[in-house]
Amino acid sequence: MNMRIGVSLLLGIIVAVLVFCGVKGIRSRRSIGRYVGILDFALIPPVLGNIIVICTSSQIAAEFGYYIYFIGMNAVMCALVSFTCGYCKGVSGGQQKPLFLYVVLIADTVQVMLNIFTGHVFDTEAVDVGGRPYYRVVSHSGHLIHMIIDYAAFVCVILIFIIAAVKTAKIYREKYLVMVLSLGLCGVCEVFYIISRIPIDRSVIGFGVCGILAFYFSLYYRPMRLLDRMLSNIAWDMTDALFLFDPTFRCIWANDAAMRLIGLESSEVDTAGEALVKLFGPAGRDYHEEWCIEKVTGTDEQISYYSLRNHLVTEERNVAGSFLVVRDNTEERRKMQHEIYNSTHDTMTGLYTKEYFYRCVRDRLSGTDGDYLAIFVDVKNFKLVNDIFSREFGDKAILQIADAIRNCMTRDCVYGRLGGDTFGVLVPKDIFRARSVERLLSGFTVSDGKIEHHLLIHIGVYEVTDRSVDVSVIFDRAHLAISSITDIFNTHIAVYDSELRDKVLWEQKIALDLHEAIEQKQLRPYLQPIADSKGNVVGAEALARWIHPEHGFMPPAMFIPVFEKNGMIVDVDRYMWRCACELLSKWKGTHDDLFISVNISPKDFYFCDVVSEIQELIREFDLEPSRLRIEITESVMMNDAEDKMKILSQLHDAGFVVEMDDFGSGYSSLNLLKDMPVDVLKVDMKFLSRSESMDRAKKIIKSIISLSYELDITSLTEGVETETQYTDLFEMGCKLFQGYYFAKPMPVSEFEEFTFGVK
Repeated sequence: MNMRIGVSLLLGIIVAVLVFCGVKGIRSRRSIGRYVGILDFALIPPVLGNIIVICTSSQIAAEFGYYIYFIGMNAVMCALVSFTCGYCKGVSGGQQKPLFLYVVLIADTVQVMLNIFTGHVFDTEAVDVGGRPYYRVVSHSGHLIHMIIDYAAFVCVILIFIIAAVKTAKIYREKYLVMVLSLGLCGVCEVFYIISRIPIDRSVIGFGVCGILAFYFSLYYRPMRLLDRMLSNIAWDMTDALFLFDPTFRCIWANDAAMRLIGLESSEVDTAGEALVKLFGPAGRDYHEEWCIEKVTGTDEQISYYSLRNHLVTEERNVAGSFLVVRDNTEERRKMQHEIYNSTHDTMTGLYTKEYFYRCVRDRLSGTDGDYLAIFVDVKNFKLVNDIFSREFGDKAILQIADAIRNCMTRDCVYGRLGGDTFGVLVPKDIFRARSVERLLSGFTVSDGKIEHHLLIHIGVYEVTDRSVDVSVIFDRAHLAISSITDIFNTHIAVYDSELRDKVLWEQKIALDLHEAIEQKQLRPYLQPIADSKGNVVGAEALARWIHPEHGFMPPAMFIPVFEKNGMIVDVDRYMWRCACELLSKWKGTHDDLFISVNISPKDFYFCDVVSEIQELIREFDLEPSRLRIEITESVMMNDAEDKMKILSQLHDAGFVVEMDDFGSGYSSLNLLKDMPVDVLKVDMKFLSRSESMDRAKKIIKSIISLSYELDITSLTEGVETETQYTDLFEMGCKLFQGYYFAKPMPVSEFEEFTFGVK
């Protein structure tokens, strides 16, 4: 009786444990967990069936328990096969689920249940155990079939585990051999029960234990020998140096990278601590603490950078040792330094980039006292150097300029490359020697070994008096100083002074005033009459004049050059075009024979669509295009001549008269004149005043007038101031005249009175 109770209690405990393991297995996130949970839940019915058989003295209850046991064992075999396939997955390609075996086990379950009607599987007989009847199985043919099927499945499972243990690496065999051993013990217990015919079946205890072991080995077991081997291999192959120390700072193990770092053999590992101190010096920290420090070894090109990180190993709050990781950061640090250098230094010259140069200048001005000069270095006409000598020569020239700057500077100077052919320097005022710099620049030549060329270099100097001014503004002022150089070949240094400052302020002021001047009609067209050979006024040139509310009458020299430089001349020209069209529209019907010439500045071609805008004005005021003459200077054609030729052709084809102003005063090209759609040549009489040989100058003017006649181009001479000039030009064949001899530029009302005789 006591034995039956003891076995029942043990089996009850196993059921409780199996329930716990089954729930944990099902809830596990590991893929094998589901198979473990199903196996443990499948083991519960046969164990419960055995408990019923052991505890009951009723034959019917015992037979019910055997039904639960036999059917439960089929479920166990199905679950065990599925678990085995999942547990051994990945070994020799993994195991395929044997669907045929599942079908056989299901069929066996059916034939066991049919025993209720046929009695072909088993009966029970009573034996006395502890003074009470215990009903054991009396096997028939169906029971034999049932055992053959279950044991066949059981043996297949064991074989699968054996095959997995053989085919896997040695360090993995433990997990398979443990399962083989536990399943083998279950099988031995079952065979012993069958052979011995002892009343109570204790083999089911082995199956319960096997389920518990499956749970443990699948979800929680970690083969320490395997982990030690793997961690050892990982640590040995680490690129970082790894040292393991005992509590006395005696090295007990080091990986290959560590031994190479300190230059020792593996047999000398116990002296690694002393070698580390020799290499890096004292850590300055206790090895019984966790810390991280940076160390530098070597100098110059042989310098190396390391990070040392010490970690503690504790056991029950006591320090059991430590491990030191040494990482070589040399390549990473050099790469970072290289990237920083590239981001702050010009690729070609090695000087500071513009952004970093400005930052260094700001730091220098913020952190030190003393007077400084900002110097802007500009190579004049450098594009011609590239065009004439090649881009390669130009690059060498830039390098030699950079070397010259570098060699002339002291440690107190800051210098960098601001652009393609411009450089910036911040130099203490007391070390700048203008005469020495002037001598250097006057004879500065560059060479590639074959070609030697003198470079024209100008520098602008600005004394930094207000350190709060933005650095870019400081060097803009130094750059601006260069514009004051008039003798470009003999003067190389210009200083930003109060006069230049006033000029800048003036330019800024009138630039701000322009739009208001146009809106309030302070900017007005003045008309200078154009006469024919008989002295009759046939047209006029529209010239811009500014009646400023503060400065009064402003001649064009006070504002036109400023607007030509900053691009606002486009707004002035557009306004004058409209004013001319308004006047022509006003005279329409009474003076349709008069024309007005308007100027087209070089920048107009870049900042507006000249053809479209002028044609739109003609359509708006309903004018004949020939009444609005288009006047350009020959300098317009110096750049992008082909594109501008197309624009002039469009204007000419649209009916506009195209005039070339100042012909003969610049770099006139007869070849250009041959192809240009020009209707009128304006010859500048100042050509005579600049000549020492008046006779030769007159012959040239006569030739120009004659040439224009041969090309079917009307000649117009401007700057005519005396009757003698008029007479001479008339005899030369000139058709139109303009100048103070006839009339100066005048307001519209005076022009109308002068021309039409009306007030």
